[in-house]
Amino acid sequence: MKDLVEIRWHGRGGQGAKTAALLLADVAFNNGLYVQGFPEYGPERMGAPITAYNRLSRNEIRVHSNIYEPDYVVVVDEGLIESVDVTAGIHSDGAIIVNTGRGREAIAAELEKKGYEGRVYAVDARRISMEALGKYFPNSPLLAAVVKVTGVMPEEAFLEDMKKSYQHKFASKPGMIAGNIRALELALKEVGVE
Repeated sequence: MKDLVEIRWHGRGGQGAKTAALLLADVAFNNGLYVQGFPEYGPERMGAPITAYNRLSRNEIRVHSNIYEPDYVVVVDEGLIESVDVTAGIHSDGAIIVNTGRGREAIAAELEKKGYEGRVYAVDARRISMEALGKYFPNSPLLAAVVKVTGVMPEEAFLEDMKKSYQHKFASKPGMIAGNIRALELALKEVGVE
């Protein structure tokens, strides 16, 4: 992991991009990193495009602004690729992680038309969450994909911390705990890392 890893999330209101960024900050903090996790708010409504951010570092973070040149971009809703410049400012050695059922090659070709030639990872968070939870909650599979692609923490430590988080959050819904852990495990297996 680099000294400072910056991540920008693109989603729509209600899809969990903000929640995912905050969960990533929590789990990274619990694994000894300095963190920031925050959304960018405007007059967004349910379904409107939103942006959230993470900074993860082994050292104290002294920057307090939006992220304009991210190392990684996470696209929660692949439809945003047409309407939002998800590649804006991304480092040449960075990567884009996209929630898609179309596969990595199709998304890479679409991003290449927009001038992006960097690394692309695909995870079918819809299929995974439907299989594991019976509902569409893309943030757990995408969180796992981010951890795998970025290498910001060991996968085992991530899974253990997320299990504790889910046990607290879903204390009265044990099925949600098991389902979310299953979603994380499936996503970790699905995302191929070069």
